[in-house]
Amino acid sequence: MDRADRIILNGNVLTMDPDRPRVEAVAMAGDRILAVGSNAGVAALAAPDAERIDASGATVLPGFIESHIHLFIGGAELKNLQLDNCADPVVMGDLIRDFATKHPDLPLVTCQSPDYGVFGDRAPRLLLDEILPDRPLALVGHDHHTVWANTAALEAAGLLRGKVTAPGHEVVMGPDGLATGALLEPDAYAPVLRLGGQERMMLGLNTGGEPAPAPNAEEREEDLAHLKRGLDHLARHGITSAVNMDGNIYTLELLDELRQRGELSVRMRVPFHFVPEMEVDDLDRAREMTARWNDDWLASGMVKFFMDGVIDSRTAFVHNDYPGQPGHRSTGRFGAERFAELATRVDAMGLQIAVHSIGDAATTRVLDGYAAARAANGDSGIRHRIEHLELVAPGDFDRLAPLGITASIQPPHAPGCAGLPLEPTLTNIGRDRWGDAFAWQRLADSGALIALASDWPVSPVSILLGLNCAVTREAWAEDVPDQRFTLEAALAGYTIDGARAEHTEARKGSLTPGKLADVVILDGDIEATEPAALPDLPVRMTICGGRVTYAA
Repeated sequence: MDRADRIILNGNVLTMDPDRPRVEAVAMAGDRILAVGSNAGVAALAAPDAERIDASGATVLPGFIESHIHLFIGGAELKNLQLDNCADPVVMGDLIRDFATKHPDLPLVTCQSPDYGVFGDRAPRLLLDEILPDRPLALVGHDHHTVWANTAALEAAGLLRGKVTAPGHEVVMGPDGLATGALLEPDAYAPVLRLGGQERMMLGLNTGGEPAPAPNAEEREEDLAHLKRGLDHLARHGITSAVNMDGNIYTLELLDELRQRGELSVRMRVPFHFVPEMEVDDLDRAREMTARWNDDWLASGMVKFFMDGVIDSRTAFVHNDYPGQPGHRSTGRFGAERFAELATRVDAMGLQIAVHSIGDAATTRVLDGYAAARAANGDSGIRHRIEHLELVAPGDFDRLAPLGITASIQPPHAPGCAGLPLEPTLTNIGRDRWGDAFAWQRLADSGALIALASDWPVSPVSILLGLNCAVTREAWAEDVPDQRFTLEAALAGYTIDGARAEHTEARKGSLTPGKLADVVILDGDIEATEPAALPDLPVRMTICGGRVTYAA
């Protein structure tokens, strides 16, 4: 009989396995779950030298599955100034000047997540010039769809007098013929971020291309450090698997190098990012990525598309005019016919599709494309995905389940959650559409598979914060339906349903004998913790593949 080399005793073990949902102990042998059950039964399986972990009544769960992050970007941005949605321009200015003084050699002072409303009615460039007039300065919006830059940065990037951009991207110009400092979407802001040497980490998101020229040894080590920093950050939050929602071959090569060094602490899935400027033949790179990486630690098997932008900057593609802006609905980055052809092609290749789709018109177009693929190829069973679905047309809610579509939802994104303000999001949605916005429970009730995520670094990666948002979110008005999840449903979204979304439920997502030994131990009982206190519930230990990847 196999013997366990590590056992967890005295736990409130929520297995996420409906056949045996609650036990008090877990046995692991190598990289697999050997058994779950009573303390006595599990203890009897322990080898003489087995490690014994006393959970002391704390919750034990399957390792968390983060279904939508941007690892390379997040790991690099941990070094930038975190503004944490600062809405006070005076406070923000003090923070930036202090950070700039402490980092005199930075070619670009980069800051993360100011409040969208911090500039008021002023041109962002002018406020940022007052804060830091003599060095390039860029502020990256929490959603990574808008960057604000000062004059020094705009001049250095060649943007002060504008730039022709792809549809849906914009260097916003002022009446004086100069850029205001607001840069909408990657084609507009990439030249500014390039000043800070961050272009390689952004390639998987911005272009899906590979670095050219190839990074030298020093640059490669810098990039490896960014990814390692990000992986450690995930493990600290109990995450054992993550889906990186941007990607290229370079990212996977770096992750593979970390694996060879014994430093890959989280299982990663990385898609090929197909952008509108590409041709159909570029999908051969997706096939190559899938052939080279297809195991339990590193895998591809996906193609990512962006259909639109975001609501706050009014770049989300919507069916109705934005309030107060007649005629403006933004645009889909892929035309309806082209996306349907691409979806049909990728589906026929046996690859999963994931599409960033925030506006209701964008989601209608994505669903139409998935329907075209189904009509052409039959039911592939691939469980294609739609990411975000922040505004959905009333007639589209019931289309997801029949097409087998996974709804990938980010609880911290909802206005009022995780410290986010209500504005400008609610105004941009329009009062008559609030019931169709961030309608999580409505999507779940339609029968769609729900996978939960943070979109880190757009939102903090903390799963406990995500759970808090999922179960405590307040309705914006009395006539707006309650969209909260139960704790059980939210936990499923971060475990077994996250595994289902990536077709790995037979190998992970629950504490079931024979599955991968991916486990998180919290430092308390999650069911006895007040929902408001969930973000403060620490992770005590993370175990991935039978190896401790984080210990408090």
